[in-house]
Amino acid sequence: MRTAGNELLIIVLTVLVVMAGVLGGSSCFALEIEDASITTQIINRSATDSLNTVPANVDKLYCYTRIVGAEEDTWITHVWYCGEKELARVRLAVSSSDWRTWSSKRIIPQWKGLWRVEVLDAEGQPLMIVPFSIF
Repeated sequence: MRTAGNELLIIVLTVLVVMAGVLGGSSCFALEIEDASITTQIINRSATDSLNTVPANVDKLYCYTRIVGAEEDTWITHVWYCGEKELARVRLAVSSSDWRTWSSKRIIPQWKGLWRVEVLDAEGQPLMIVPFSIF
């Protein structure tokens, strides 16, 4: 027997199921990359420069990332590529709605060419690609 109470319960449960699908489980917020750059140094939690091309004699590079929009603790991943070869994968915590973080990569002079760092969210979805070259 259908009653007004049963119909209301069905509507409420339907809305909850739809909302769970829309929100995607743990991803109930939208991370955004406010700033991302390749840099040679981090000072006071900020990049000192932003490079598109880098000489091969550089010893170490950083990928600096400023993330906004986190409503709960989560993480991002920096995936460093030289050409199509993955050289490093670094998981980084995001612990506030406006968070700065970075990863680093030692560079050897033989690694010349086109590079990129892919910034992924906690589910592995791309947020941004930071391209650069080493010559």
